[in-house]
Amino acid sequence: MMPQIVAIGADHAGYELKGVLKRDLADMGVEVLDLGANSSDPVDYPDVGQAVASTVADGKAGLGVLICGTGIGMTIAANRHHRVRAALCRSAEDAEMARRHNDANVLALGARTTTTAAARECLKVFLTSDFGGGRHAKRVAKLG
Repeated sequence: MMPQIVAIGADHAGYELKGVLKRDLADMGVEVLDLGANSSDPVDYPDVGQAVASTVADGKAGLGVLICGTGIGMTIAANRHHRVRAALCRSAEDAEMARRHNDANVLALGARTTTTAAARECLKVFLTSDFGGGRHAKRVAKLG
């Protein structure tokens, strides 16, 4: 089920891609909470990652999207939060499996390592894929 609200954040490396994905989200009828960065001026990715992760963990957004140069830093920052399962995805298949098998609630993308077209497809698939439950539910529950 498509979330009604998505929190999105990027550091300076992901600022441009964030703009593209915000437009895609709006076109899908999703309300966007933009939690920074607001320009391509340098910012610390952990601050943005924490803001998006907190928003998702607190239930203020159904899903989150984080973008930095590689997506690695944002994934680490987000996964420090209880109830957040951030997945670094580079393909639509990664995005689908992250949702279906891992109940990921934050999509992390690398602006320098993923094409814009691939990032847009990851976003679309991430938002339209649901957790499969079943045998995966007990495994996800172990994550806390």
